[in-house]
Amino acid sequence: MSGAVVTAGLRSQWTRHAAGPAGRVLRILLSVALTFLGLTIVTFVIGRVVPIDPVLAIVGDHASAETYARVRAEIGLDLPIYDQYWRYLVGVLHGNFGNSVLTSRPVLQDLLHVFPATIELSLLALVIGVALGIPLGVIAAANRGRPLDHVIRFASLLGYSMPVFWLGLVGLLAFYAKLGWVAGPGRLDVAFADLVPQVTGLITVDALLDGDMDVFWNALQHLVLPSSILGYLSLAYVARMTRSFMLGQLQQEYVLAARAKGLSRWRVVWVHALGNVWVQLITVIALTFGGLLEGAVLTETVFAWPGLGLYMKNSLFNADLNAVLGGTMLVGVVYIGLNLLSDLLYPLVDPRARGRT
Repeated sequence: MSGAVVTAGLRSQWTRHAAGPAGRVLRILLSVALTFLGLTIVTFVIGRVVPIDPVLAIVGDHASAETYARVRAEIGLDLPIYDQYWRYLVGVLHGNFGNSVLTSRPVLQDLLHVFPATIELSLLALVIGVALGIPLGVIAAANRGRPLDHVIRFASLLGYSMPVFWLGLVGLLAFYAKLGWVAGPGRLDVAFADLVPQVTGLITVDALLDGDMDVFWNALQHLVLPSSILGYLSLAYVARMTRSFMLGQLQQEYVLAARAKGLSRWRVVWVHALGNVWVQLITVIALTFGGLLEGAVLTETVFAWPGLGLYMKNSLFNADLNAVLGGTMLVGVVYIGLNLLSDLLYPLVDPRARGRT
């Protein structure tokens, strides 16, 4: 009997410990580790099933059989599959993705060079999408079935339906070639290239840090059109999801009770109802940002934007498998980081989530 009591007490103590801050941190770290392990398995499998021979990409089609066999052994393709995966996992953990066939530099060095351009483009697009998408979604939900709701839903559907490369070409034709309101493709005009030292890799930020406003405005003129197009696509998604979340909240009993107590419709909608959907919106925003990083390939191609998307497109067309897998791994790690950040933000916006994280 006493043994059962002791066992129950130990189990209760362990449960309280696992439910405490240390237990939550342990669960988060374990989840991140397992997700990262799964990501490495997926990218490794992709590298083995794609119809690209990494040895031929290195030695060329006219190399001798001896050269082919030597390079194949050097990169470990003659080893058993489990040894190949172990070497791949160790290399990834050390930041070693191999060398790029296209640039002859380490893939990690290339990624660190091109990724800030995509970050800069995606961040501004996310700001546009969130700053406009959330209010539009709330307005649409608050005016359900009215003309304003239909207009917002139509604009969101239009953003979902139009191909991004078509929008980019039309935007360049209208706002650059015809009206001259924005600058053309690229991140900077040639005359402004390499005038400010790279600190963050974000040209607008580096120009402000250096105090060079000419470079800043030129970079902003190049940035505004592609980021606005990506921002419109993210706006469409954020607005639709916000409207859906808000419709669910506006049908709850606490909304009727708040209105019965005399609270204004504005306060009920924008404070109480919107405050209860921030947990879902954080997830939507995180997924939107990850989607912008992942889906910027066509936009960067149309605007000759030297970011991750253009780098991966050129690498894929040149059978540069190391670069493609390195970029895929980078995007996956960003998704893991965004999910982790979302989990950490949930308790800050909704105290009810503190006991569930």
